[in-house]
Amino acid sequence: MTALGNEPDVPAQVMQKAKRIKLLILDVDGVLTDGRLYFDNEGVEYKCFHARDGHGIKLLRQAGVDVAVISGRRSNSVALRMKGLGIEHVYQGHDNKREAFAELLAKTGLKPEETAHVGDDLLDLPIMTQAGLAIAVQDANFAVKSRADWCTALPGGLGAVREVCDLILQAQDKFDAIVNAYLK
Repeated sequence: MTALGNEPDVPAQVMQKAKRIKLLILDVDGVLTDGRLYFDNEGVEYKCFHARDGHGIKLLRQAGVDVAVISGRRSNSVALRMKGLGIEHVYQGHDNKREAFAELLAKTGLKPEETAHVGDDLLDLPIMTQAGLAIAVQDANFAVKSRADWCTALPGGLGAVREVCDLILQAQDKFDAIVNAYLK
């Protein structure tokens, strides 16, 4: 297995959990974005997404791991970005993320231990504590980090999701084949 970038060694227990993942669930603000909210004078909201996170999501999906988004906020830019990434399971405006998680499990037929969740704030704890693999971004709230199985080396919105995608791909022995396909 290829070593992950500059991160410290990933504990064997985390790699074992990552092997079972069939669905990666992401928060948006603070995970797929850096958490800052931009508004113009008319109140139009803007979000900034990292291209490497998007590419990691595409690679993960191509390798057979599905991806979902559960966000407490509602944003047209999120809907557009997720559509562009081919993510079908998009739940926005869910302050109670537990309900969205239950609906997602019922829809996919997956068990909680087959899911990973990446979060950064307290709203994410209900899913993180049920998911098979709980991940916090580097700049997450301390209460979230303390309950995570693993924390990314990068902050939310700046490549943290790509780290998670690479971790899952490596744990499932799919990463090297992807790299080799680019070298051909």
